[in-house]
Amino acid sequence: MASRPIWSGSISFGLVNVPVRLYSATSHKELRFHMLHDEDGGRIREKRVCSIDGNEVPYEHIIKGYPLSKHEYVPIVKEELAELTPKSSKSIDIEDFVELREIDPIFYDNTYFLLPDRGAAKAYGLLLAAVEKTKRVGIAKVVLRTKQYLCALRPLDGALALSTMHWADELVSAKDLEGVAEAEHHKPTERELSMATKLVESLAAKFEPDRYRDEYREKVLELIEKKARGEKVVREEEEPAPTPTRDLADALAASLKHVGARRRSANEPPAHAAHEEVHGERRHRRPAAARRKRASTKR
Repeated sequence: MASRPIWSGSISFGLVNVPVRLYSATSHKELRFHMLHDEDGGRIREKRVCSIDGNEVPYEHIIKGYPLSKHEYVPIVKEELAELTPKSSKSIDIEDFVELREIDPIFYDNTYFLLPDRGAAKAYGLLLAAVEKTKRVGIAKVVLRTKQYLCALRPLDGALALSTMHWADELVSAKDLEGVAEAEHHKPTERELSMATKLVESLAAKFEPDRYRDEYREKVLELIEKKARGEKVVREEEEPAPTPTRDLADALAASLKHVGARRRSANEPPAHAAHEEVHGERRHRRPAAARRKRASTKR
């Protein structure tokens, strides 16, 4: 978690006011690179150059322009935008409480933690307990860094989380995209649907986020570390791509067979473990057999 709060203010619902601090709930691991000259390794600098006279333009002489066409713009100066910029607010005003299942994940953007400020633990705990008991999510608006966001307040890991959301008119409808209508006309056969259902069920599992890794980022970091140490990087041979199956039913059948084999191998104990288990049973049985032999001898 960040050492410093990103924002501080209060949550208000009804006449209840809860002072809070906002912390980022995620840490982006995106790799960033600088542009370098391949001959001497010098850093590439970008310049702001006018497309008409070719001269470099100082930052104080740059304004914004909204494009109407390829070569036509509406000029906007910063003073005009400043008048329309949402005023910085120190309040998260909850307008509605809705059910979590009513919010499709497509609406969510970035997530933050809201923690109680000094002296607000009781009111904070009350709001947290209320949303946990009712299984409701608070919908509110908040201004962060001069931009207004729609947001959702919900319980997460024993705290309140604030997730910024996309506005409804920012979402793209799948019905407007090419190919959706065509897919609706191709209904699966009963056999295909049955096999596809079995394939889905064979891959069913609990969601464990630690199982999934950004393998590309790990490989790039490994490459960077090797080159930084002066090691020679040897490119691995790529595995041959699987041969595409023309028939959908054949592809489903092959997938079921592959998943079944993979699951069986995953559940199979290692050879040395099976060996130890067998010998463990033998070691466990020998004393009993020996006791029976001694008992018969005494008779």
